[in-house]
Amino acid sequence: MTLEKSIAKFFKMTDEVWARHANPWSVWTRYSTMPLLALAVWCRVWIGWWAVLPVAAALVWVYINPRIFKKPKTTQSWTSKAVLGERVWLNRKNIPVPSHHYKIINFLTAVSSIGAIICVYGLIVLAIWPTIFGIVLVFLGKTWFLDRMVWLYEEMKDNNSEYRSWLY
Repeated sequence: MTLEKSIAKFFKMTDEVWARHANPWSVWTRYSTMPLLALAVWCRVWIGWWAVLPVAAALVWVYINPRIFKKPKTTQSWTSKAVLGERVWLNRKNIPVPSHHYKIINFLTAVSSIGAIICVYGLIVLAIWPTIFGIVLVFLGKTWFLDRMVWLYEEMKDNNSEYRSWLY
């Protein structure tokens, strides 16, 4: 099982949750996750061990975000197609995706991962610039990744009736 599938399984990403996550509000508000987590960790300076509470709240936000928004009226938007593309990518073991997507998607995952590591370092040593730089790298990697997911979805939807059914 891939890391991405393990994460989706952990978060109990059912068809209904995926449909709700395709709401543009879910995608755009999810960008608040890294800054909220960083702020929650940083606030240990001000409130000590009580920082566990805002960290927990930020983690709860990660879990509830794809669940709290309604299923979108249409999945024709860039953000909806990005989520649909993520589903296609997660299913690549069952239905192979074109090989030209692998290198760039792996590169973008690496960019986001490096950004996360830099951010964590900044949070550990309480250095603002590595923290901000790390968050920016995560955002850049994730946004480009989402754009690639749109491309992947557009490429795959015509070859699979289930994928095509997600578009309305």
